[in-house]
Amino acid sequence: MQKGMINMIDGHIHLENGPLTKEYVLSFVEAAKQKGLDEIQILDHTHRFIEFEPIYEELKQYEVQKVWLENKKMKFKDHISDFIQLMEDIKKMDLPVKVTYGLEVCYVPQHEEYIRKVLSQYHFDFIVGAIHSIDGILYDMSFSKELLWDKYDVNHIYKRYYELVFQLVESDLFTQLAHPDTIKLFNIYPTYDLLPTYEKLAQLLNQHHMKAENNVGCYYRYNHQDLGLSDELLKVFKKAHVQLITTSDAHQPSDVGSYIKEAVQRIESISLDD
Repeated sequence: MQKGMINMIDGHIHLENGPLTKEYVLSFVEAAKQKGLDEIQILDHTHRFIEFEPIYEELKQYEVQKVWLENKKMKFKDHISDFIQLMEDIKKMDLPVKVTYGLEVCYVPQHEEYIRKVLSQYHFDFIVGAIHSIDGILYDMSFSKELLWDKYDVNHIYKRYYELVFQLVESDLFTQLAHPDTIKLFNIYPTYDLLPTYEKLAQLLNQHHMKAENNVGCYYRYNHQDLGLSDELLKVFKKAHVQLITTSDAHQPSDVGSYIKEAVQRIESISLDD
């Protein structure tokens, strides 16, 4: 087993669907205890926080995305400082599992310096970087097929996605890469060989001392067949000794720890000889 995977960890848990209260956070802690986890990492998307609204400006060029962002019950409703204060109070409690906290940052290259400036004002235990859009178009929403997948060449989408992932890693803003191959969520694939891309990504992650998630969110949230990373990408990461972290991408307490045990077993057992 690779370093960082000895304990049962769920490294990607969202408070997104609830309030910033101790009671709500403790419901996730209790769920983690019931699942036999040793550690959880609690975070939220940057689109929850008022301070990050400017980095989403390009998404508003499409009406359906603009409407999605204008849902003030979910978006840009809280201040980062309130989240940090809550999590610091939680960490002072006598808890049955270890709790750390951070953010899942939507990386947008043209706003890199703005993101850097905002992040520099706060302390987090970890910072997760994620690509959720391709040049202003979200790729993982119900409306994404019409806006992106049915309109643009699949090879171009994949190449651009991984260009953005490379930039994310090279920015040195983050400690962890969210769901590295979640671009596959609709079971749409390019015609070119992804192996060289995966090998470059592994090299960059090691160079920049970043963890890669084995995120099972696509498996149970989008019914994708892979229990996290694809076999090919997982083998590349293991061969390169990329540090892996198991993550559920839970958005509610009942999802905490989902398939973490199975993901660990898969990582341990996957053969590098094939």
